[in-house]
Amino acid sequence: MQNARVLAEGLRFPEGPVAMADGSVIVTELIGKKLTRVTPDGTTSTLAELGGSPNGCAVGPDGALYVTNSGGFNHMEAGPFLIPQDEHGVTQPDDYIGGRIQRVDPVTGAFTDLYTECDGHGLRGPNDLVFDSTGGFWFTDHGKRRRRDEDRGGLYYAAADGSSITEVQYPIDAPNGVGLSPDGSVVYWAETHSGRLQALDLAGPGQKADGAAPRLIAGLPGMQLFDSLAVQADGAVCVATIINGGISVITPDGDVTHVPNPPEHFDPLVTNIAFGGEDRRTAFITLSGTGKLIACDWPSAGLELAFNA
Repeated sequence: MQNARVLAEGLRFPEGPVAMADGSVIVTELIGKKLTRVTPDGTTSTLAELGGSPNGCAVGPDGALYVTNSGGFNHMEAGPFLIPQDEHGVTQPDDYIGGRIQRVDPVTGAFTDLYTECDGHGLRGPNDLVFDSTGGFWFTDHGKRRRRDEDRGGLYYAAADGSSITEVQYPIDAPNGVGLSPDGSVVYWAETHSGRLQALDLAGPGQKADGAAPRLIAGLPGMQLFDSLAVQADGAVCVATIINGGISVITPDGDVTHVPNPPEHFDPLVTNIAFGGEDRRTAFITLSGTGKLIACDWPSAGLELAFNA
C-alpha cells in the first residue's frame, strides 16, 4: 500500500466506505451504530444514528445512501483491537433488532427501513451490497451466530424503491462482500469463514444464467478470513482479508496477490475497501480493529460504480 495515511481514527469498527463527490468519505460504524462522514481534513461528524449494526453502504440511483444493517453485534476488546463477537464467538446480542436494508438521506440523515424480510423469512445479518446499472442491488446476508447454532446465509437481489426482493442463492455459509464484474455478467461474493471467493454467472438483473451454479474462483490456505470487497476496472476482485491483515487481489482466473497493510498500520481486521479520487486510484480501507480509515495510492483503477454521489 503506497503512501498510506490515516484519514480518521477513534471510529467504532468502521466499515462500508463510500467516496463522495465533495471529497468526503462516508463510513458505517458497526459497533457505533451510525453513519459517519469523514472530511478531507479528517474531521468526523455523525450523519445518521441507525441503531443495530450498519455494515455495507452504497449510493443508489436516487442519490440516497443504502445500508445493510445486521441488527446489532456483540463485541469485546482483545488488547488494542475491538472484536465483533463475545468470548464465546457469539455475534447476536441481547438487543438484536433483526436485519434490515435502510435508505438514508445523505443531507439530512433521515432514514427508513426498506426491507426486513424476504418471502416471510426475516433478514438476519445483511452485510454488503452493490448496485447494478439498472438500479437494482445485490446484497449478502451473513447471518448471526449464537452459543450453540448459527444462521445460514444467502444472496439477494432487490429493487431500490422497496417494491421487490428475491432470494437468488441459498444457503451460503457466511457470505460477506459482494461485487459485480465490469460487464455486469458475473456477481462475486466472499465467504468469510472458508476464505473463498465465489462467482455466479448472470442472465440479467437479478437472474442466474441457465443452469448456473456457484463456482469457486479462489480460496486461501490456513487461517485467513474474507470480508468485504471491491472490483477493479480490469476485473480483478480486491477482498479485505482478516487475520493476516491486508487485501487479496484475485483475478477472474483465480490468481491471488496479497497486499499487506503497512507495519505501522497493522490491524488483523482489515474489513473493507473502496475506490475514489478523480482516477479512482485512491483506495479507502477500513482497519476496523483499531478504528481507523486509511487512504493509499492503488496501482490499478477501481471499477466505476453504477451510481455515485
